[in-house]
Order: sequence, then structure tokens, then C-alpha cells
Amino acid sequence: MTLSHTTPAVRPPPMPRGQMVRMVLILGVLTAFGPMSIDMYLPAFPQIARDLGVPLGTVQLSISAFLFGSAAGQLLYGPLADRFGRRRPLLCGLTLYIAAALGCACVHTGEGLLIWRLVMAVGGGAGMVISRAVVRDLYDTAEAARMFSLLMLVMGAAPILAPIAGGQILLITGWRGIFAFLGLFALVSIAAAARWLPESLPPERRIRISLAEMVAGYGQLLANRDYIRYSIALGCVAGFTFAYIAGAPFFFIELHGMSPQRFALLFGANAVGLIGASQLNRRLLHRFSAQRIMKTCFALNAAATLLLVAVVMAGIGGFPGQGLLIFFCVSMTGFLYPNVTALTLAPFGKAAGSASALLGTIQYSIGASAGALVGALHNGTALPMTASMALCGVVGWLAVALSASAEDHPFNRVS
Repeated sequence: MTLSHTTPAVRPPPMPRGQMVRMVLILGVLTAFGPMSIDMYLPAFPQIARDLGVPLGTVQLSISAFLFGSAAGQLLYGPLADRFGRRRPLLCGLTLYIAAALGCACVHTGEGLLIWRLVMAVGGGAGMVISRAVVRDLYDTAEAARMFSLLMLVMGAAPILAPIAGGQILLITGWRGIFAFLGLFALVSIAAAARWLPESLPPERRIRISLAEMVAGYGQLLANRDYIRYSIALGCVAGFTFAYIAGAPFFFIELHGMSPQRFALLFGANAVGLIGASQLNRRLLHRFSAQRIMKTCFALNAAATLLLVAVVMAGIGGFPGQGLLIFFCVSMTGFLYPNVTALTLAPFGKAAGSASALLGTIQYSIGASAGALVGALHNGTALPMTASMALCGVVGWLAVALSASAEDHPFNRVS
């Protein structure tokens, strides 16, 4: 299999507004399966540990199981989506997700929870891979970046709404009801996708590959320097995000004495900053290239995270200063996610599924590792969280600084 570096997206005819809104909502929901599956059951950790008779650390490990399961599972869907189209692998993956969610709702051991969370991640990976591939099928680079910014409206709501919804379900049904709800959420998503999500990869553009060709195709992607640099950069954005998520409860509640309710508000406020930045990104793309915005925001983010580490080490600024820096850094990811994703997938037409799958695997692997690093380095201060965020910020900036210049990049023209 030869991966094309010049295949343009097939520009679709203009959609009616109602159809466009439905597609954005469906793709946004598919993209949000990861955050929903992680954030919704966070308030239930103590209750799950008590009911299963396991240490809290075992329940926390279920997050890592989900992240690494997502990283591995996404590799399966790329070639399947390139071979069979986007819809069938999506519907099969979400069906597996439903079965695993019900499995989580019925477990009675910590080991069972970890196994079903792993299976749940494999099923949910379909939505994350195929939503990116559909956007790449339909739009060129700048348009794709604007579409990914739109999807951030839906995906960005997950960190705000999921913990709140999980807490309310916990009061009514207990923690098992959270997983039952996630299964129902996937069932509704299947119905919506089957009814309203069009097939974006026609039969004549599909790739018939063997296992050996699939491995060779991933090898070609790994040999593409710009693809790897952008993938590492997006992985660093994910690593930054998961380092923040892993350390935020300790930073806000334990270190600065916030109540859980106030923590939820501040956590949500940072998510609002991310959503606002993603929508500002749509406007900036009419004036600047995706790569220029990406490089500028990576540089700003790296500088801000290093300043945050210095402030924490010096013990100055207190919560207001440190909190504002965190808000700024989290908001920067609203510019980075859509532009890095669009630039990474831009050169790949027919193989957008495989390119999206490997991108998601790299993204979740780095993200999971960064989140685990925060826990491993925990020392009763904010330094493990902020240092991990800074490490991801600097490495991400270096990765894009080494990529092709804005003038040289063939997929970097403003539409």
C-alpha cells in the first residue's frame, strides 16, 4: 500500500444548514467518547473502591487501562475504515463499547473492572478514529482545521458536563448507573450515526489490504518525518491535558483548600477557556495559516508552562497567579488540537483512516504516560503536575519547530 501525500480531500457539495448541524453534533459526540468515558465516573472512585473491596489505586488504574486500550484499539480501526468505509467499523466499535459498558456495570472485582475498561476503550476508539477520518475525507487543511474547531464546541463540553452528570447519577443509582448511562449514550450515538452520518469514503476510493500491507502502511507513516513530528506534537498536547487532569484535584482541593463543588466550577471554567480559544481559532484561520497559528501557540504555551514551573518553585503568585497561568495554558490547547490534527492528516487521502488511527495511538500513548508521570512523581506539591505540563509544552514546541516552514508546506494555504 502506498500512502498518498498529494491526494486532496473530495470537496462535498454545500450541505443544508440542518444537515451540517447534525453532522457536527454527531462527529463532536464521537470525538467526545474519550473524555466522557474518563470524566463521568471520576466522582464515583471512592464508592467503586468500597463496593469492590479494592484500594483506590486500583480504580485509578482503570483510567490508564482505558487510555492504553484506546491507544492500541485505534490501530485496528484505521485499516478497517480504509477497507470497508467509515460507517460499518464505527457501528461495530460502538456496539462493542455498549457491551463493555454493561460489563463494567456488572463487575464484582477490580480485575473485572480493568478488563472491561480495556474492552470499552477498544470499542470507543472507533468514534475517535473515524470522526477525524470523515473530516479529512470531506475538507482541505484550513477547512478541516475550522471543522475540528467546531467539534471542540461539543468535545469541550465533556469535561464540564460529564463530572457533573456523573455526580448526579451517582446520587440516584450508584456508580453502576454511570456505566449503564454510558452504554445508553453509545446506543443513541449508534442510532444517530446510522440515520444521519453519511458515508464519506465511496467504494472506488477504498483500499484493500492484507495484514502485511497494513503493517507496511503504518511503517510508511512512521517513516514520514513531518507526520511523526506533528503526531508527537499532538501527543504532547494530550500529555499536557492528561497531566493537568491527573494533578488538578490535588492542586485545587488539597493544595489550595477548594471544596469539591468549587473545584468543579474552576475545572469547568478552564474548559470554557479551551472552547473559546477553539472558536477564535476558526476566525483566525481566515487570516493566518494553520501552521502559523500552531507554531505561535506552541511557543506561547511552552513559555507559559516554564513560567508556571518557576512560579511554583519560587512559591510566589499564590493561587491567583498560578491559576491564571494554568487557565492560559489550558486555553492554548483550543488552538493546538484542531490545527495540529488537520496538518497531520492533510497529506493522506485514501489512507486517512490509517493515518488517523496511528495519530490517535501516539496521542493516547503520550497522554497516558504523562498522566502516569504526575502520579509517579507525587511529592505533596504542584511541581509534578506543572513540570509534566512544561515538559510536554517544550517537547511539542520543538517538534513543530522542526517541521516544514509555513511557506514550504504544500497543504498550508488559507482557504
